[in-house]
Amino acid sequence: MASNSPDPASDLTVALVHGAFADNSGWNDVVEQLQAAGVTVRAIVNPLRGIAHDSAYVASALQQIPGRVLAVGHSYGGAILSNAAGRADNVVGLVYVSAFAPDEGEILGKVTADSKDSVLNTALMELHFPTGSGDETAVEYAISPEHFHDAFAGDLPEKQTAVMAVVQRPVAAAAFTEASGPPAWKTLPSWAVVSKNDTAAGSDVVRSMAERAGAKITEVDGSHVIMVSNPTVVSGVIRDALAALSS
Repeated sequence: MASNSPDPASDLTVALVHGAFADNSGWNDVVEQLQAAGVTVRAIVNPLRGIAHDSAYVASALQQIPGRVLAVGHSYGGAILSNAAGRADNVVGLVYVSAFAPDEGEILGKVTADSKDSVLNTALMELHFPTGSGDETAVEYAISPEHFHDAFAGDLPEKQTAVMAVVQRPVAAAAFTEASGPPAWKTLPSWAVVSKNDTAAGSDVVRSMAERAGAKITEVDGSHVIMVSNPTVVSGVIRDALAALSS
């Protein structure tokens, strides 16, 4: 874990990318801790409209950050970074936080269906949104409020997860049906936080993907939203990555 000394990586910016059923507020405590350590931080909005659309948007946002970037993704945000970071030549490292790190051709819906730890597929409710083409609509998913605590954030108080369930952002079905492209983790150093009680992405899936990516893995007790329940661990891993990239 990182020490309490100031970060040496003053030329690096940490770019945070949230996942599905969430927004950037999930990073609040991590941002506060990194800023207290003198780290420059940006939080990028993830549109949650599908692998291709979201990767293009995030790649553009990353490329517009001055200087070198350490990109950090939570959950589905990790899949987006795996696709987007290779298109932004200023990204020098990746941190996966309870996150997917798919290989080329993999489809998240098929990957999670094989998980023994994930219960997410049984907790989703189907919604629809306009595509902008006349009356045409497309499918998106949200987590049923009654399942949100157990499926997504089991180590947080139920009063807190009841609020999170109400303010969650739905994700388009394309996030789970589109194939992933060439992954940035094949050419960039990576780190990963694996939550042992992740019932959303699935601890088994997250761990397996992190191992395949050759990431430096930190395992910790906690749910899928470990950056909320244990921000100190997450910010510590980010600072370790910053130190490694500065050495």
